[in-house]
Amino acid sequence: MPLQKNQILTLRIERLSSDGSGVAHSPDGETVFVPGAAPGDEADVRIVKDCKRYAFGILDHLRTPSPDRIPVDCAVAGPCGGCSLRHLDYTAELRAKQENVTDAFRRIGGLDVPVLNICPSPEADRYRNKVQFPVGLDKNGNPCIGFYAGRTHRIVPCPDCKLQPGVLNDIGNALCRFFAENGIQPYNEETGRGLVRHIFLRRGAHSGQIMVCLVCTRPNLPHAEALCTRLREQFADIATILLNVNSKNTNVILGTETHTLYGPGYIEDTLCGVPVQLGPLSFYQVNTLAAERLYGIAAQYAQLTPDDLLLDLYCGMGTIGLSMVDYCRELVGVEIVPEAIESAKANAARMGDAVAAKSCFFCADAGQAATRLAAEGLHPDVVMLDPPRKGCDEPTLSAVVRMAPRRVVYVSCNPATAARDAAWLEQNGYHAEKVQPVDLFPRTKHCETVVLLSKGEVDSKKIRVEFSLEDMDMSEFQDGATYPQIKEYVLEHTGLKVSNLYISQIKRKCGIGVGKNYNLPKSEDSRQPQCPPEKEKAIREAFKYFGMI
Repeated sequence: MPLQKNQILTLRIERLSSDGSGVAHSPDGETVFVPGAAPGDEADVRIVKDCKRYAFGILDHLRTPSPDRIPVDCAVAGPCGGCSLRHLDYTAELRAKQENVTDAFRRIGGLDVPVLNICPSPEADRYRNKVQFPVGLDKNGNPCIGFYAGRTHRIVPCPDCKLQPGVLNDIGNALCRFFAENGIQPYNEETGRGLVRHIFLRRGAHSGQIMVCLVCTRPNLPHAEALCTRLREQFADIATILLNVNSKNTNVILGTETHTLYGPGYIEDTLCGVPVQLGPLSFYQVNTLAAERLYGIAAQYAQLTPDDLLLDLYCGMGTIGLSMVDYCRELVGVEIVPEAIESAKANAARMGDAVAAKSCFFCADAGQAATRLAAEGLHPDVVMLDPPRKGCDEPTLSAVVRMAPRRVVYVSCNPATAARDAAWLEQNGYHAEKVQPVDLFPRTKHCETVVLLSKGEVDSKKIRVEFSLEDMDMSEFQDGATYPQIKEYVLEHTGLKVSNLYISQIKRKCGIGVGKNYNLPKSEDSRQPQCPPEKEKAIREAFKYFGMI
């Protein structure tokens, strides 16, 4: 019998789902997902939505709390939704995350692979080195920091987020007081009025240096000099203060224009001994101490030797590959974000001439790069994969198989896609040896995994080909992003749709090769539509973003 909205059932919570909700079953066997529940809870659950095969409910009354349930130490944990597991003892949280990783590899991947005991985070609270506070008004009309309530853009005021270092919360609150004193208004999404959209903060876990970045709708911030002086007087660890301009009606936090108000425009830190410079656009693991444990496990699984070539796909700022560079002959890193590649090159240079000489980073789509490198005969000994949540596409995995490394180390923030991709590699000559969950995001639903895959004994017998970085043809990647990537960027940032024809026209104007006859008229008499000025401007901005001009 279908469940009815507002129907109340007494249920026992059995486990947690991958999104952190409690899982129970109705008397008829229908799965019910209950946010804020803990395994072992016995509770009255109010049904809010029935989807025939499963339903969603909310806790109406907690009859018998789970022994793993703990008091919630944040007044806004419920409406905020950022800490979906703050009601759960950390040991129980780790157990639930390990169970979800195991379930993903068995159910989604169909793999009977050992899942090792989860590696906990060194810190369960105050671990984040980055925070992006939306700025709004509290009930009294004063500027405040907080976070968006789940599935909304309604700001829940939160003056002391337990996931952030206390000093970052203090800076956010100090900025709000300055805004109130000087009549600086937060941005209102509905009216399009106001100045300050977000407060973006970074803190080096080892250096202690702090970056303050104000995301505003225009480049002129009233009393900017006085603000910088006050912040520096109050917080001695602030190394740089920036103003980022985002005037668009978009959910994207950062704009493309950044002005330095104080300092060098970046902060410095280290990750596994790799020196890094961090700006607002830098991708960096938010939990430095746990990330160092993660990278250490990846290095153990790689088992590099001095003669090895390491290929690091989705390399970001190059930190994971550079943390292993001393143990291999050569390092090749691929990343599609131009700013990340520039940071990777700079990080290698800061590590010395020897490291820079045997490291090569270039900007390209991972799948396209892997396919091209495989066609050129590159045979890396170890491939490192660290894709986004959606995982790897089949062309990338196919290229990895063609390159035939003896080991593949797969780092993932999504156990489901990691399991899917590991299963594909299992079907194509590799064996998943073990999975190591690592908790980089305590009190939240997320969990990282490291998967070791090795090539079969028979298939791994290959002739070693000496392959120097100088032999690699990078020309294929010098034109930057693909046409679909340019289209996606333009649509996301401007709302405009552009055609391949328009992109190729602007490529030619910018001196970017597009192929001899690509999108040329079929005859001299043919007339082609010309790219409108507003679309040309948008395409050029995309070219700049991807480092093409």
